[in-house]
Amino acid sequence: MKKIEIGHGSGGRLTRDLIEKLFLKYLDSNELKPLEDAAYISFESPRIAITTDSYVVRPLFFPGGDIGKLAVCGAINDLAVSGASPKYLSLSFIIEEGFLIRKLEDVLKSVKMASESAGVKIVTGDTKVVERNKCDGLYINTTAVGEIIRLLVLDNISDGDSVIVTGTIGDHGTAVAIARDEFQIDASVESDCAALNSLLTPLFDIEDLKWMRDPTRGGVATVLAEVADKTSLGIEINEENIPVRDDVKFISDMLGYDPLYLANEGKAVVITSHEAADEVLNKLRLHSLGKDAAIIGRITTKHKGVRLKTKIGGERVLDMLEDDMLPRIC
Repeated sequence: MKKIEIGHGSGGRLTRDLIEKLFLKYLDSNELKPLEDAAYISFESPRIAITTDSYVVRPLFFPGGDIGKLAVCGAINDLAVSGASPKYLSLSFIIEEGFLIRKLEDVLKSVKMASESAGVKIVTGDTKVVERNKCDGLYINTTAVGEIIRLLVLDNISDGDSVIVTGTIGDHGTAVAIARDEFQIDASVESDCAALNSLLTPLFDIEDLKWMRDPTRGGVATVLAEVADKTSLGIEINEENIPVRDDVKFISDMLGYDPLYLANEGKAVVITSHEAADEVLNKLRLHSLGKDAAIIGRITTKHKGVRLKTKIGGERVLDMLEDDMLPRIC
């Protein structure tokens, strides 16, 4: 059988065959194998973090990743920036009738690789099939659970704190944009899609680590605008210090995008005390995912909102993203 049939979502023999012959071929944790209605898991810590997200990216496969890798890494990153160590993952697949089984297998291979490299177990899940033209190929919902190591809350942030990004920004948004046929752009930009737990966990030991967030939809600018809004503090960032790949900058200029508002799937915004900023930066740069980390600005009480100091000496106010520059990005 080469394609998903509506019967694969019936809950009957076809469903069982799909799960046992394809899904369990790649997702084979001891917790998942019994195929019960719930998985039994254990934790050492009494403090648990949980997150959930849905992935509807278009196209499903893009330079540097696909919807499977994205779903796993996205859930893991939501826990990691919250000060938690990701442990377990649930995946639910909504598949369109007629979807090629070989493509589904490619997605499952990516899921397996991403979860194993991050040290996270997939312990439960679900599969549904909808009629043709009722779903754009494949949607994935994830729920991730982890143990809290360090509580990171906005109340920790204060005047003088440093703002750090862990690497070049706008890579994922640019990669997905050029993967869409309507733009007809020939470029080699790859998504930064990656699990950040191994990059960020070493930071939890730094006393003056204040807060973190992964700047996905809305990008770095929207994350910082939300921080300023919720804390009533100001943020000053310096355009010269923001790491942006030359090809990302070129494509953004061509398409009328601003890299500060483009999605990232393998970067984090980190806020720490000014005194601890160099220590944070040094730890980040020891990891391959943090080699381009940079201090881009600081928290201030001189004004409210986010202000960007431009390369030519001007100043620009950055607010939350109003319109979706590139829908279906994750």
